[in-house]
Amino acid sequence: MRLMISGGGTGGHIYPALALIDALKAHDPEAQVQFVGTHRGLESRIVPERGIDFKTIKIQGFKRSLSLQNVKTVYLFLKSVVTARKYIKAFKPDVVVGTGGYVSGAVVFAASQMHIPTVIHEQNSVVGVTNKFLSRFVDKIAISFESARSQFPAQKVVMTGNPRAQQVANIKKSGALAQFDLDPDIPTALIFGGSRGAARINAAAVAAIPELNKRDYQTLFVTGQVHYEKIRNGLSATALAPNVKIEPYIKNMPAILPEVAVILGRAGATSIAEITALGIPSILVPSPYVTNDHQTKNAQSLVNAGAAELIKEADLTGTSLVAALDGLLQSTTHRETMAANAKKLGMPDAADQLLHVLETVIKQHRD
Repeated sequence: MRLMISGGGTGGHIYPALALIDALKAHDPEAQVQFVGTHRGLESRIVPERGIDFKTIKIQGFKRSLSLQNVKTVYLFLKSVVTARKYIKAFKPDVVVGTGGYVSGAVVFAASQMHIPTVIHEQNSVVGVTNKFLSRFVDKIAISFESARSQFPAQKVVMTGNPRAQQVANIKKSGALAQFDLDPDIPTALIFGGSRGAARINAAAVAAIPELNKRDYQTLFVTGQVHYEKIRNGLSATALAPNVKIEPYIKNMPAILPEVAVILGRAGATSIAEITALGIPSILVPSPYVTNDHQTKNAQSLVNAGAAELIKEADLTGTSLVAALDGLLQSTTHRETMAANAKKLGMPDAADQLLHVLETVIKQHRD
């Protein structure tokens, strides 16, 4: 298979694309892949590091208010479609996949106009503007949440789950918590606001430390690099008990997930895919700063299934954080029930499911 894939801006668009590429290479080591992103997005660093053929397009998003910048946006979109057509003609893909972000809009639209098989993948429960636009042109639409189905043309939609789930589903316990001087046999809470950290989650965790010091469970608090020094300096007069550890960043986060009893963190699509694939109970604090409040909708889908608890950011304090952790970590039955419910929502073969969709649209075009 010759796969052209496009997505960018955030890890939520990039990591599912990389997971799909890994699955394709596992099935077909001779497969050829080209990734089209932007020169300024996160993908410009992550994708080339993986040794994947990487091309760039200059594009920007629309402003929500009337703005002369939108005139430039239209111009850049039209220009980027021309550039995308050149990449497509040169690479000759069997199928073109978009995983979100403005750049995928130009690439997938160009491919559809050239009658190349096209698929988009929507990671969230609330559909992004790019995928809404592309839904009229593509052959198939892969979704990760059932609640996204009604926002697309019904005949095109296929539930595949998020390919990221397959990358973590088979990770086993390896004693990775020992590197933080934590006992892998004691229930451990992971507090994690994302790779850059989350200020409100960090503030609540700091306020909770005097109580967490007293608990018989362990806490691993990951602050994010940019917040770490300030937090450590602020805690200089506060003793940490051996059961509480603070880290700026964990490079291989998936490796420790199977050893975590509870996660308290954001409700991004990648996080949801990982915790359901592994069946980890979670306390979700959706970011209120994302488009269309989609993290709250993501979290609610787990809450409705008894797979997570939700705390609004405005309600998150040291006291509410400790109460939520206590409720799960001091009740094995409650924790095991929630873990089982989370596991039911997981799609550990999501990347293979999406690959099957790609193979189907390629076959349909050839027939």
